Amino acid sequence: MDQRVYDHAETLVDWSARIEAGDDVVLRVAEGAHDLAVAVAEKLGERGANLLTVYSADEVRRAYLRAHDGEFDDDPAYELDMYEQADSVLSLGGGRNTTALADVPSERRQAAARAREGIREARLDTDWVSTIHPTRSLAQQAGMAYEEYRDFVYDAALRDWESLATEMGQLKDLLDDGSEVRIVGEGTDLTMSIENRIAVNSAASVAYDSHNLPSGEVFTAPVADSVEGTVTFDVPMTISDRRVRDVELTFEDGQVVDFSTAQGESAIAETLETDAGAKRLGELGIGMNRGIDRPTDTILFDEKMGGTVHMALGRAYASNFPEGHAEERNESAVHVDLIRRMDEGSQLVIDGDVVQADGVFRWEDGFEA
Repeated sequence: MDQRVYDHAETLVDWSARIEAGDDVVLRVAEGAHDLAVAVAEKLGERGANLLTVYSADEVRRAYLRAHDGEFDDDPAYELDMYEQADSVLSLGGGRNTTALADVPSERRQAAARAREGIREARLDTDWVSTIHPTRSLAQQAGMAYEEYRDFVYDAALRDWESLATEMGQLKDLLDDGSEVRIVGEGTDLTMSIENRIAVNSAASVAYDSHNLPSGEVFTAPVADSVEGTVTFDVPMTISDRRVRDVELTFEDGQVVDFSTAQGESAIAETLETDAGAKRLGELGIGMNRGIDRPTDTILFDEKMGGTVHMALGRAYASNFPEGHAEERNESAVHVDLIRRMDEGSQLVIDGDVVQADGVFRWEDGFEA
């Protein structure tokens, strides 16, 4: 195998998940991720961890959901127990068809998601890490040749994470000390409070409360009812197997009161209708991974892209809330990210100070407020 597959596995097991001898690990393997699964299993064996491997495939899930009557049992105990007993859950993404679920009715997918909220929370209570193995379907979705896409994935994932963590720590400190964030740009003027929030330095390791590989973002949670103004998201993406472009959201008292899209209106409408929390923002993230230099239509990469911000409709992460403020967390069955480029004319402002202008941070060369 390509040596980078073994390097990817080592980074995942050692830097990201911090696996130790005796840890109980669930390894979730998607179609096409076999080589990475083999390399990860070898590393887990070397560390003396306990391994349970679970296979997942979108086409299998499609068959099940289309055949089901839509009345799902809440949190089946056999699956819930697996995650409640696990120390770590490592998810290896891949797949043969990136739109395999396109013909599954959205209400059925939403019902299945709601029925497994407890299972999802149990998985998120572990030292979980998600990553992606480069597959031909993902390369096609990204508009790249397969070899080109492999290079892209490894450039994004195999970085000097300690150095990037130090750089991102500067932004974390500004957000932790800040009270209000304003984002300004073409079609955008949005403000939100970040009082009593903890920003996460997402340096691709559970040691930083970070759970994606690659990562390279700093994220926080807005005060749910504080979001005011309009924001446009100009990075195209796929949501619920539908292409979405140029989303504009207008907020009043923290809720989406109006929206428009150039494409994919039904995907945004269905997201907003999931539950009450889906109309509010659960996350503000700032991408800082310069190894990700183009959209790929895969959120694991695109939301970390240097020179972007993203905001998520729906569920907020518990890691952004200090003790005594957990009840302020926005709850929802969904967490749907939308991304905008912070290109020419854009500013990220914290308490009146310009922290980023035209996609360049004030500690980087070329910054001009």
